[in-house]
Amino acid sequence: MEKYFLQLDNNVDIAYQWIEPNILKEEVTLVFLHEALGSILQWKRFPQFLCDSLGVKGLVYERQGYGSSSPLTKKRDSHYLEEYAVEEMPPIIQKLLPNSKIILVGHSDGGSVALMYASKFSQNVVGVVTMAAHVVVEEETINGIYPAIKAYQEGKLDGLQKYHGDKTDTIFKAWSETWLSEEYQQWNICDKIHQTIPSLILQGEKDEYGTKKQLALIKEQVPNALTFLIPNIHHQPHLEQPEEVAVLIKNWVLEKGIILSK
Repeated sequence: MEKYFLQLDNNVDIAYQWIEPNILKEEVTLVFLHEALGSILQWKRFPQFLCDSLGVKGLVYERQGYGSSSPLTKKRDSHYLEEYAVEEMPPIIQKLLPNSKIILVGHSDGGSVALMYASKFSQNVVGVVTMAAHVVVEEETINGIYPAIKAYQEGKLDGLQKYHGDKTDTIFKAWSETWLSEEYQQWNICDKIHQTIPSLILQGEKDEYGTKKQLALIKEQVPNALTFLIPNIHHQPHLEQPEEVAVLIKNWVLEKGIILSK
């Protein structure tokens, strides 16, 4: 699929792709928001699979610092996810999907971004789906990062260069060093995610970076949410069990009446 670029007002180029379903049934667009070390390609076939399943188009883009988008231009702090949600994302949606109904589909960091965006810019958001979203830092979160650092130092994550090129080292350190910083241990976005949009909050039972506490905290702030802990799944439900996750999402959007075509 062809990759396009959108230049924001701060001269940052954002890479994105459109996903066209095999049969278009509904005028709704899925907006896919990637994980902490993610990119368009790292979603693999899931966006196409889900768009085909629902009969809707999709938008996949790479946040600044990732993939083919512009590199980071400043050091991260504890507000970086909120900045992606309320500063970077709004002009992207305004320019690419100004009048569209959208369902946000966010994984990990992308799930946190989705929750914050929906809380502040709910006008055209008809649904929110998150997988492994986090709203606080847990001990399991920190314990999950150290093995990733070790693997990176040993060259076991060299495959990331395929997706991020010469930005790989910067984006990996921006992720690991920020989350391990003393400042970030108090990170908590629960007061920034309150909204009443229909939401499906998924997490793997064996997620290395968080526990079911994340589901409970999100549910407290998103009363119209259905939370589901997927048995025997780790941090990437959409890659580990794409068919099961797609069925969960499809059943939910049909039940909620967000999409009417079966």
